[in-house]
Amino acid sequence: MRRRVAIGFLGTVLDMPGRHGRPKWRPTLGLCQQDGLFIDRLELFYDGHWKSLADRIVADIEAVSPATEVRLNRIDFKDPWDFAEMYTGLRDFADGYPFDPEHEDYLVNITTGTHVAQICWFLLTEARFIPGRLLQLSPPKKRRTDQPEEERTQADYAGYHSIIDLDLSRYDSIATRFTAEREEAASFLKSGIDTRNAIFNRMIDEIENVAIRSRAPVLLTGPTGAGKSQLARRIFELKQARRQVSGSFVEVNCATLRGDQAMSALFGHVRGAFTGAQSARAGLMKAAHDGVLFLDEIGELGLDEQAMCLRAIEEKRFLPVGADTETGSDFQLLAGTNRDLAESVREGRFREDLYARLNLWTFRLPALADRREDIEPNLDFELRRFGEAEGQNVTFNREARQRYIRFAMTAEAGWHANFRDLSASVTRMATLAPNGRINEQTVAEEIARLQVLWHAGDQGDADERIIEQVLGPERAGALDLFDRAQLAAVIRICRESTSISAAGRTLFAVSRLNKKTGNDADRLRKYLQRFDLVFADVRAG
Repeated sequence: MRRRVAIGFLGTVLDMPGRHGRPKWRPTLGLCQQDGLFIDRLELFYDGHWKSLADRIVADIEAVSPATEVRLNRIDFKDPWDFAEMYTGLRDFADGYPFDPEHEDYLVNITTGTHVAQICWFLLTEARFIPGRLLQLSPPKKRRTDQPEEERTQADYAGYHSIIDLDLSRYDSIATRFTAEREEAASFLKSGIDTRNAIFNRMIDEIENVAIRSRAPVLLTGPTGAGKSQLARRIFELKQARRQVSGSFVEVNCATLRGDQAMSALFGHVRGAFTGAQSARAGLMKAAHDGVLFLDEIGELGLDEQAMCLRAIEEKRFLPVGADTETGSDFQLLAGTNRDLAESVREGRFREDLYARLNLWTFRLPALADRREDIEPNLDFELRRFGEAEGQNVTFNREARQRYIRFAMTAEAGWHANFRDLSASVTRMATLAPNGRINEQTVAEEIARLQVLWHAGDQGDADERIIEQVLGPERAGALDLFDRAQLAAVIRICRESTSISAAGRTLFAVSRLNKKTGNDADRLRKYLQRFDLVFADVRAG
């Protein structure tokens, strides 16, 4: 069996002996007289001014419970009602004490000591700095009236005890409530959508735990349109509902910030800091004080802005543009990106120290195509959102709904923009629905529209591939969008033609009819030379 160890304060009033040596309830003494609760060791704290009382308690305990070892711990407080002083002293004791939970059972006596001491015992035990349970002692409920006063002994005044286990999961009613609150919080983060993807649900459960228990940065990754911005706002609203933040939710799209504009927008500036700065600006980080700052597309920030962000995250202080003195802002950071930041670090485009700071809690939101079972409940959510925004209730008829869901679940449905595609699709159908009822014709037209949209996207991806194949990734990345599209079309025609003249005739057919060009082959040859290409190599791939 484990040895039982009690920890507590000497009661400077309650532990005093009775007048004229008469027995009375003395909690620390009664602790060592409890039926079924033998104390092997007592760690007793006392103030130096009460050394004589402490010695008296030790002697009295030895008389009633000789096998109990009492260790006196002198701890002098300037003010025992000062919370910071009391907590620091008891925390230092807990940090240095050789706790051995495998062989010892610890009870923290909260009966004696100031109310501040009792609060500190509770906090240290609840946080598991002291791996034990709380003990509360009570005086005798009633005295034996059939026994003369002079015949009563100290044992008649031992009183009673109750043990409070702060492991709340042990209590069925509390555990049930915790489960309900956890499910409610997880549903809140999912906007009340009854999602069916097991992996996504487990991730939301973990995000909920982190959001409530931690103020550390959280990094949300995943493809564009996967719901990072919406989830970030829901995390803020959850923390706000739990009264963990009192400030605002500030969202910044880092992809829109460049150069001095980025520094000024994020960190603010003083008047006259640069041309056009006619008045001071607090900046978005300052606006997020006591709230949540969401830096979306953080991978697009420049290296200088990244360095200042790192210091603001770690020290909660930064220097506005043009300022001589720093300012502070205590915010929790959420960040979002569709980039692989680890790869960006390797390429030198993202600071390794900032990535390490962000990477404590990283959650990757899956693409809609990877959780197609969630399309149907999200379909209902988008319809409700449309109704709230437009003030009209729109529904599907049964056949139309089944047809749309069948299409949405197939591989043909690309969902390239993820939930943005789904939201836009529902909005279009709801807007065009005759008399607020989406029918099969509305769905058929929307499916055709999506197929055209996604095919165009596929063509863009094919253009990227064909350009990279011919020029290589580095040279392809240096081309403007206009040049990439034009060159991709030229390459496809060259590969479909048997000669450079045939390719020229196809490419410049309209000009030839209008007799606006001369030699088609020469015109094509000069065009390819702009990219250091020759027809034979292009046609050969």
